[in-house]
Amino acid sequence: MFSLPDDLIYLNMAYMSPNLVKVGMAGVESVLRKNDPTSISQADFFEPVDEIRRLFSQLINNAHPDKITIIPSVSYGIANVAQNVPLEEGEEIIIVGEQFPSNYYVWERIANEAKAHITTIAANNAHPNRGADWNQRILDAITPKTKVVTMPIVHWADGTLFDLKAIRAKTSACDALLVIDGTQSIGALPFDLQEIPVDALICAAYKWLLGPYSIGVAYYGDFFKDGTPIEDSWMNHENSDDFANLVAYNSVYRSGARRYEVGEASNFTLLPMFKAALEQVLQWQPQYIQDYCRSITEKPLAHLVEKGFKVEATQWRSHHLFGIRLAEGMDMEQVKKRLKAKNIFVSYRGDAIRVAPHLYNVEGDLEALALALV
Repeated sequence: MFSLPDDLIYLNMAYMSPNLVKVGMAGVESVLRKNDPTSISQADFFEPVDEIRRLFSQLINNAHPDKITIIPSVSYGIANVAQNVPLEEGEEIIIVGEQFPSNYYVWERIANEAKAHITTIAANNAHPNRGADWNQRILDAITPKTKVVTMPIVHWADGTLFDLKAIRAKTSACDALLVIDGTQSIGALPFDLQEIPVDALICAAYKWLLGPYSIGVAYYGDFFKDGTPIEDSWMNHENSDDFANLVAYNSVYRSGARRYEVGEASNFTLLPMFKAALEQVLQWQPQYIQDYCRSITEKPLAHLVEKGFKVEATQWRSHHLFGIRLAEGMDMEQVKKRLKAKNIFVSYRGDAIRVAPHLYNVEGDLEALALALV
């Protein structure tokens, strides 16, 4: 189902997913389709987008597909959120340490504009119960002056798992918004919107959703239903499907999250690819992917821990993405050279080796990694 070269071990899904064969074929067919523009109908501007709303809603157990919108990137999705947060002087935005930049820069800007401030809760890597301690300090930091908590489900650098259920309860008690970047988890880690009703969930497609680059999806909850988007396109206004009367300008935005849709959302190349990817993820189901990744990583990781390497406790990390920190006295540059020589592809984020397997991996791939590290 994938066409990765046989001579490499790819443990780097958190960097970018390889195309499923069917996703690549969908892209090629879509590019060729535009050779004959008459094959693209008026309905093709809207119906494929609605199909993505439906598929993604199934994945996160969202009962209202009209709360899903197409975005080109996480930064775009987060910017729509930030534009509609009424931040005042003295209020705060909470983020986690070493948060991915797409979920940071816009918050820094609006905090400076409002004379509010950002509170960063960083991990204490020296703590014996690092994940539990980090989660507790996030919970302790949320107070009535907190306006927004904006964070991932798992940390992009090392897979640390955050207890969103507890964090959602605390933000609700303090009347704060919970905004989630799900890029490194949705598609490989189960997420149920009915169980954890976040205010916004933003996802790029090109990692665990197995989709192409430059497209993604966002869920915007009721708080944002009457908000102002960062972009005014012809498609995010009412009656945009009436091509004959587009210059009968209508300043009313389309209902639900459609108002936040990026211009040219009906991308005739990327949407068919994304559709094929989402259908496959739904067929596999994230819990299966999570369980499989656990089955192929458990023994190799236990072996590394025995040799002095540090891996987060199982209950505080994901199985599809995790960090390995070196044993005392080891040189990271030497490790990089060894893994490169073995054609083992991982990422390096901070002081962690970031490992991200998927269904195309087998336990032997992880054993090869462990052997190369030791």
